Amino acid sequence: MQKPENIPTEIDLTRPSAARVYDYFLGGAHNFEIDRQLAEQIAAMTPNLAATMRSGREFLRRAVRVLLDAGIDQFLDIGSGIPTVGNVHEVAQAANPEARIVYVDIDPVAVAHSRELLAGNDRAVAVHADLRDPKLILDGARDSGLIDFGRPVGILLAGVVHFVPDADRPGDILATLRAAAAPGSFLVISHSTFEDQPQEMLDAQRLSARTATEITLRSRAEISGFFGDWTILEPGVVHMPLWRPDSPSDVDEHPERFGAFGGVARHDRPGG
Repeated sequence: MQKPENIPTEIDLTRPSAARVYDYFLGGAHNFEIDRQLAEQIAAMTPNLAATMRSGREFLRRAVRVLLDAGIDQFLDIGSGIPTVGNVHEVAQAANPEARIVYVDIDPVAVAHSRELLAGNDRAVAVHADLRDPKLILDGARDSGLIDFGRPVGILLAGVVHFVPDADRPGDILATLRAAAAPGSFLVISHSTFEDQPQEMLDAQRLSARTATEITLRSRAEISGFFGDWTILEPGVVHMPLWRPDSPSDVDEHPERFGAFGGVARHDRPGG
């Protein structure tokens, strides 16, 4: 495969990227043929998967608006992928032009595209880091000059924790991130689940093993545990369309079909 211009030579385009597959499902333009091939295979098994991806993005937008209403003006978006239309900095800065956003992703191509898209925006940056190294993420956020962990921050983990296998101790990773946040901070998580899922959805999830970031499906109880002792906001950890929909008509008759839970929690206690 001939490597497109402006793509670092170390990027392996013979293997699909989860971030670029996600970008494809969201209608983005920052993906390659190898990503589209895997996306089409998955879509053939689960025809509603693109709608699932959009549901996840809509959940994130609703959560960001709730955080903005609570006074949050700085966001750490981990596992951001490639910022497509309606991403965090567009939503946040439309409401508050002073809002600051640090995007973090493991995929160097996603980060390169993000930096290109963010050129000229001095209140949004992209950092290349792995969720499994939370200290590096926190240091990168501080070094950006955009995040002050002495003030409340919104930590966004939309559709990313399920890429961390149990062997890498995701609970400890989340505890490190929570411990860095000041009281008044918020944590947003959406996470794929096996609960209430048909077999074809579980089979499609297994195709993620072909990317560098295999998905680990977890229960509602496991996902809720990632919030630690922070206060989980109503309506709790629920199927994504059920989390504070903009209107009752936005709720699908079968919200479980989107295959993921979402929730938001607030840091009310000094211990974190």
